[in-house]
Amino acid sequence: MFVSKYSNPEFSPYDDETVPDTTVPGNWPAPTVTHALSASLSLPGSKSLTNRELILAALSDGPSRLHAPLHSRDSALMIQALRALGVGIEEIPAGNAFGPDLAVTPGELEGGTSIDCGLAGTVMRFLPPVAALALGPVAFDGDEAALRRPMRTTIDSLRALGVDVSDDGRGTLPFSLYGMGAVVGGEVSIDASASSQFVSGLLLAAARFDNGLTVRHTGDKLPSMPHIEMTIDCLAARGVMVESPEPGVWVVPAAPIRAIDVTLEPDLSNAAPFLAAAVVAGGTVTIEGWPETTTQVGADLEQLLPLFGATATRKDDSLTIDGGVGVVGGRRYPGIELDLSTGGELAPALVALAALASSASTITGIGHLRGHETDRLAALRTEINALGGSVTELDDGLHIEPAVLHGGIWHSYEDHRMSTAGAIIGLAVEGIEIEGIESTAKTLPQFPELWRTLVGDAPLTTDTLGLL
Repeated sequence: MFVSKYSNPEFSPYDDETVPDTTVPGNWPAPTVTHALSASLSLPGSKSLTNRELILAALSDGPSRLHAPLHSRDSALMIQALRALGVGIEEIPAGNAFGPDLAVTPGELEGGTSIDCGLAGTVMRFLPPVAALALGPVAFDGDEAALRRPMRTTIDSLRALGVDVSDDGRGTLPFSLYGMGAVVGGEVSIDASASSQFVSGLLLAAARFDNGLTVRHTGDKLPSMPHIEMTIDCLAARGVMVESPEPGVWVVPAAPIRAIDVTLEPDLSNAAPFLAAAVVAGGTVTIEGWPETTTQVGADLEQLLPLFGATATRKDDSLTIDGGVGVVGGRRYPGIELDLSTGGELAPALVALAALASSASTITGIGHLRGHETDRLAALRTEINALGGSVTELDDGLHIEPAVLHGGIWHSYEDHRMSTAGAIIGLAVEGIEIEGIESTAKTLPQFPELWRTLVGDAPLTTDTLGLL
């Protein structure tokens, strides 16, 4: 198969003039498979749940223990930030292959510190309302790419609640706030069209506000509602009952946040590339520990992957995807028409599958992905088209025409889901090299090792997981 050298894209998904250097050594050769899979995997805890539970444990009325949390860059940044605010967090060995439990002891929240958000949306949007409860100044900054992510809604909502925030009018990182040790609360109206995290960030801290909080969403749309439902469920488990008297309105009473021990579900969105691999390579992939009920959007994979001709089977606490002979074995599956507004974080994996389909696909409801780690719509279009694909952007999604793909360099744009999307395509297309595979450390540091184990290139041990 012909392998072409990649030329820089005409459009930068970073929304500036910066395009990743294609000459940097150390690109990761994406494994290509020639055989059907037969794999069973366990995955570490959910990033979304881990960082929500860390926040709630930090604000609770006593010590909590988080069993089987995710240990990744995003969770490490959250732990580092909470410790800086005065929260005690201790690692407790628990015999889990993916890392220790976390014992969280609330403390008096203190300012006079700086918080590194990295590229983590949960840190930059969940921590400011918590920091507003501290006494003293707190500065927020992050990676260069994080400075392009929208933050105005968080900043404006805190100002509306009486918090002194300084951002020089940018509406982005870096910014600082001065906590007074308490937030009065009351009611705030926000436009959370760009991210449901703006809502969740307020809801997580609202029970600690003097008068609780009513949050009213004023925008025309609200992406990723399941993530708000996840936040509400996490609060309910700790005794805080959030009411929604009408769509787009949430009422959080002032109430104690109860200390509890929590076992974290595996990250079902991180399961997406592994389960998608069965569609491409053929054979079966099983994810162990699949919850019977969950608010994670990754649960939708059970219904979404059959749209590509796969079979999904639930048995006990596992989910198995059977891709038949797969693309590698000569199977052709049609494209899809899909509104993915409730599960946008699954879009990169599904777009990768659509790029290998035999007919056109249109995936909508994902316009908000332009404000994620990178502009994911532009990034997916750029990278797939550089491999010979035919992807066009829509106002709220992507249209993918069938095309014969060839090898080349796939840029990650420091985005973990871009890296894994390239790995999916690489199963069927020889010669794909992923620039920045280390970005997967954001939510799954062991991804390269798990992926090579999946395709049979390497055995999986605790040594290869990097846990010893």
